Formats: sequence, C-alpha cells, structure tokens
Amino acid sequence: MTGQVSRSPWPGSLAAGGALLLGAWLLSGGHGGPLGPDRSQAMDGATTAALLVPPRAYAVPTRIRIPALRVDAPVAALGLDGGGRLETPAERDRNLAGWYREGVTPGQRGTAIMAGHVDIATGPAVFYGLGTLRKGDQVEVDGADRGTAFFTVDGVESFAKKDFPDARVYGQGADSQLRLITCGGGFSSAHGWDANVVVFAHLVRSAT
Repeated sequence: MTGQVSRSPWPGSLAAGGALLLGAWLLSGGHGGPLGPDRSQAMDGATTAALLVPPRAYAVPTRIRIPALRVDAPVAALGLDGGGRLETPAERDRNLAGWYREGVTPGQRGTAIMAGHVDIATGPAVFYGLGTLRKGDQVEVDGADRGTAFFTVDGVESFAKKDFPDARVYGQGADSQLRLITCGGGFSSAHGWDANVVVFAHLVRSAT
C-alpha cells in the first residue's frame, strides 16, 4: 500500500477468538456463519443451489483471474504476523495476490481468504479495481492440481477498519466461499487507508 504505516493493513485477527474454523484457525469474536451480500443462512433457492455444487479437493492456489478487471495474477501463500493478522503480499510486485495458507483452499468447502494490495509505491496494484466488481462477475482461481475453481460474486462491501466484521468476512461457510480483501476508503500518510473492500463470492463450478 502506498505510504502504509503497518505491515498488517487487514483488521481483525485470524488467530484468536471464539469460533473454530476447520480446526486450524480461529477468528476473533466469531460466532455463527458469514453473511455476505444477498446471502442468507436460510435454505433458500440460491443457498440450496450453492450447497449442491461439489467442493474441490485441497489444491494450493497458483493464479487468480478476474475477467471484469483484466486481472491475471500469480498467488503467494500468506501467514499471520505477530498480532494474528494476515500478512500482505510482497510489495515489490504490483501484480501479486495472496492466499491465507492456514485456511481452506479456494473451492474447498468453507471460506477461502485471498488478499492483495490496492496500490504500492509505484502505482496501482493487483486489486486496485476490486470495489468496482458487481454481483454476477466471475473470479477464477487455478490450483496446483491444474484444476480451476469458478466463483460468482455475490456482492462487494467497504468496511471501516475500526468496525471490520471479522465473523462475517473470515467466518466458516457451509458451502464453498471466497473472500477477496484489499484496502480502501480514505488515505492519510499518518494512518494509511481507513477501510477495507471485501468481495463476497461462492463456488459455481470446477474444471479439471
């Protein structure tokens, strides 16, 4: 992030809290499943259809494509910093996304987390246009198994960092879900970006 004041621009904590996610990581203050835009915990038609899509097996993501934004980028694995927050992708490459390696892989049952910079010191970065995505846009994630998971965007929201809804974004879903996260809102040299843009999406098909 240009002028960012922290190596951890994603708010909340993936390592501490109350809700167990796949037995591997915890979210802070979490309880219940995530509710992205236009999604419901009720078994309505859309949710039922999503649950009928077979999840993919574990496959480390290697590339992400977002046709509407002309994004086609490699993916690096991300861990947690000392405060339990998601690390950021290396800033030396503007066209690089990251995936939280202790969570599920994109297309597995659950919620996969991917993040990318909105900009770096030299200009716009991989997720610069994330906030312009619309419901129905497609996200494609290739795996190390040479398969591809295809996701449909349910919606895009911006959250102030001080009010970031950890459970809703990081929480475990019953179907195969994806979250894309970047910085947004206003920027100051003293505090960096004051919000995060989050894309909510769900798996619609897989290809091998």
